[in-house]
Amino acid sequence: MQRIVDNALAVSKESVKTVTYESLNNVARCINGVSALLLTVLPGKANILEGLHGWELRPTLRGPRLPRWMHNGVSSFNHFIHELSVDSDTSSLDYSSGEEEESDGPLPPASPSSQCSRLSWASASAKSESRWSEWITFILWWLILPLRILLWVPQYFLRLFFKRGSRTPASPRRSQQHRPRFSKTNSSKDHDVPNRATDRRRGVVEDLHLAIEICIEAIFDFFHRATHLLLSPSEAFAIMLSWFSSSPSHSRKEKHEHVSDDETLQTATLGETDPSLTARPTRLYNTMNTDTRTCQDVITELGYPYEAIRVVTSDGYGLLLERIPRRDARKAVYLQHGILDSSMGWVSNGVVGSPAFAAYDQGYDVFLGNFRGLVSRDHVNKNISSKDYWRYSINEHGTEDIPAMIEKIHEIKTSELKLSHPNTDEEINEEEPYKLCAVCHSLGGAAILMYVITRKIKEKPHRLSRLILLSPAGFHEDSNLGFTLVEYMFLFVSPVLARIVPAFYIPTRFFRMLLNKLARDFHNYPALGGLVQTLMSYVVGGDSSNWVGVLGLPHYNMNDMPAVSFRVAQHLAQIKHTGKFRMFDYGSRRANMEVYGSPEPLDLGESYRFIDVPVDLVAGKKDKVIRPSMVRKHYKVMREAGVDVSFNEFEYAHLDFTFSHREELLAYVMSRLLLVEPTSVEQRQRSQKGMKLKKKKKEGTVV
Repeated sequence: MQRIVDNALAVSKESVKTVTYESLNNVARCINGVSALLLTVLPGKANILEGLHGWELRPTLRGPRLPRWMHNGVSSFNHFIHELSVDSDTSSLDYSSGEEEESDGPLPPASPSSQCSRLSWASASAKSESRWSEWITFILWWLILPLRILLWVPQYFLRLFFKRGSRTPASPRRSQQHRPRFSKTNSSKDHDVPNRATDRRRGVVEDLHLAIEICIEAIFDFFHRATHLLLSPSEAFAIMLSWFSSSPSHSRKEKHEHVSDDETLQTATLGETDPSLTARPTRLYNTMNTDTRTCQDVITELGYPYEAIRVVTSDGYGLLLERIPRRDARKAVYLQHGILDSSMGWVSNGVVGSPAFAAYDQGYDVFLGNFRGLVSRDHVNKNISSKDYWRYSINEHGTEDIPAMIEKIHEIKTSELKLSHPNTDEEINEEEPYKLCAVCHSLGGAAILMYVITRKIKEKPHRLSRLILLSPAGFHEDSNLGFTLVEYMFLFVSPVLARIVPAFYIPTRFFRMLLNKLARDFHNYPALGGLVQTLMSYVVGGDSSNWVGVLGLPHYNMNDMPAVSFRVAQHLAQIKHTGKFRMFDYGSRRANMEVYGSPEPLDLGESYRFIDVPVDLVAGKKDKVIRPSMVRKHYKVMREAGVDVSFNEFEYAHLDFTFSHREELLAYVMSRLLLVEPTSVEQRQRSQKGMKLKKKKKEGTVV
């Protein structure tokens, strides 16, 4: 009787698991199919999705995929668990695929022209059928599905009941022969997107799969134990007796046999020089399976050196200055990100397509700047309130953040070069022993221009030799209707809204984790990701940047994310409304007088005459966030002010300047950087001799 109950519970458990598993998959496919239908209706999707690889916009509506055990009679749920991992790894390549064709040899990588690696049990016939036949097949499969389930379940129960008693242990050869074979295509390992190699996170759908299976296992395990005790009264009585007769020492021993979830596990890694066990604590994001890689992880995984430098601004904000060091290099480059971004943007394309690695390979000492404004709120005052922390505008980016980071770079470079070249004297009259160039994107371009101008007005050295500005902010009057509505909202509602919303970010860890996982689902279900991509591009005026890909970057994780303060958004609205690139307007003549010494904020566009270094402006022809006409306005104003400036355009959208894999932009940026050559040895010796002679003359006149 116990064997019959065990068999019934086992079959029922696997049936429930399979039904729920396939039902959830069918719901996900249905959502993906509806997204594909909506994509066919939305206008302008061709331009928005152009150049984005992996989006499949021609889905075919098929009937629900029947469970595997309905086809081959296999009733082991380990089969389904293994195929769950296979499906989750390859779902981004072909979301509508079903049963894989069995073959004895290795399968070739999946490609548009190769069908032998991943064939559905219905795809072969569906290609030859017309559109009407596909709809008829779709309807028939839904009608037949309940009937097939009802017919299969009693047959399987009877077959299992009569065969289980006479079953003998199979030999190893026989068990290996009848073991289900699983073939994972090479495309998921060798022919996939490079960042998939380290992106091990699960999506929301995969988490639901796992959670449902755990719940089903727990429920059926409870019923299994309950029926076992009911059918074995003597064993139940023995267990109850052991509860009352067990000694305290025995209970303590049992407690010590179980490892607490909070305790650290002793582990050792294969290949380490020290094979002794070390404690590795379990962290929350490991259990949540979110992507929390940092810029350090990306750089070190690719084999590059890394250094993290903490910089504290004069107003107490803690900044992270990251570095790919070449300590003896006399040429350095400073990379500054834009709004809602971080240093991760400069290394996110891997070795081939990332500006940071390209500059390092050209012999540069690379510094990656990070603005203030992370959700973690690094500040010297650990008890600072949220309202006080987020009280900053673009002014603080240009007059606090960048000066602190560049002065730290200057301190590091001069000390290191002095150690590697002991004969190098201290620089005098702004003659640096190294050359520092800046490559800035979007808001970083506006901040670096503000930095150079304000430093020249204060008669302080800015220590830069060249500026390369990729779609810089500063002029925004030529924009779409959406930005105009946001502009007027900030101008008229800002006195009230500033007290309620100090910054814009995802407030809780749960919702940040949800965004991190949804980004994975957007890749697993291409039509859904394409729909989200299209809708997000509509919000920003039709810009065709890879917005969904940006959401998948690991700096948007459950622990932290870049944010935008209310004043930064208000500052951009002021710039757009006035049509002038100027500093933040504090709202009253008196407040402006206290900060600027004038009733109006400093007009940076009219102060371009203070820029004394070459500037290279780059615009994107497809950029709808900062249109080429606005970058061209920078160029026109700089030319009128006598600045040594150049202008170039590429077929890029706004985020393509940091996330594009094309080499033309990297080649252009490297060519502009190479125009700045470090001071030669002869020139340095001449300048040093000249400075010594000047010192001797001054000493003689003093005497």
